[in-house]
Amino acid sequence: MERSKEIYKVTLVGGAVNVVLLLFKFVAGIVGQSAAMIADAVHSLSDFVTDLIVLLFVRISNKPEDRSHDYGHGKYETLAMTVIGLTLLIVAIGIIYHGVTKINRWWNGEQLVAPDLLALWAALLSVVLKEGVYQYSMVKARQLKSQAVEANAWHHRSDALSSIGTAAGIGGAIFFGQRWTVLDPLASVVVGVFIAKVAVSLLRNGVGDLMEQSLPDEVEQEILKLAASVPGVTEPHELRTRRLGNHYAIELHILMDGNISLHEAHDKASKVENVLREHYGEHTHIAVHVEPIE
Repeated sequence: MERSKEIYKVTLVGGAVNVVLLLFKFVAGIVGQSAAMIADAVHSLSDFVTDLIVLLFVRISNKPEDRSHDYGHGKYETLAMTVIGLTLLIVAIGIIYHGVTKINRWWNGEQLVAPDLLALWAALLSVVLKEGVYQYSMVKARQLKSQAVEANAWHHRSDALSSIGTAAGIGGAIFFGQRWTVLDPLASVVVGVFIAKVAVSLLRNGVGDLMEQSLPDEVEQEILKLAASVPGVTEPHELRTRRLGNHYAIELHILMDGNISLHEAHDKASKVENVLREHYGEHTHIAVHVEPIE
């Protein structure tokens, strides 16, 4: 319970910063006439939505098994992340299209309006605040051993990096003169591509988990080594793995001496389960099938 409170606390801190920034960025982008800043505001909005996912869907996904959900509710978080990835991708395509349209107009001789200094200050403030929230979240993620908080921390870092590109584009459009006002929509396209990359990553992982994609090879090899570390257990094989939200589902076969008692075989199988749960978390679903050594 204490761990959950800490996760919510970290997420609320990041969410509060995101709310302040996205409002400031939208105002600065509209008033300062900066396409890059509006694109950056959309990126901050995506961070805020991610915070809501952690707050709302992690709570649902942590609900225990019930009659209609034998494996728990972990897939709710995966489904929500997939929907958000799709939404982000649509938003990114819109931002890129709008930026390319402005660049094309500039190429054909139209003079673009240079952004205001307010947009530049908003971008610089975003870099400082989002990097600070990233550092804070990563420290807490390691302390709490939370993949959700760590993933959210990297989303904060992605916003900080996109704001650096936004600041460069807006600054160039302001200080280099009318000829370089194209840098502002150019920066918005770069930010749009950055958002699209994050969206594709979310979609790939989300769809993969929903389609029962196996865990990475290095994780599966680690599982086999952990199972084989239990005395009396040999040749773990027939490994099957998948994700249940933030938790793992592991099924494997192990070999034991066929002459030991059923009680002893059960105890050793339980030790394998305990070793895996200590390493991957108490909510890990584990099924161990025992076979005698021929």
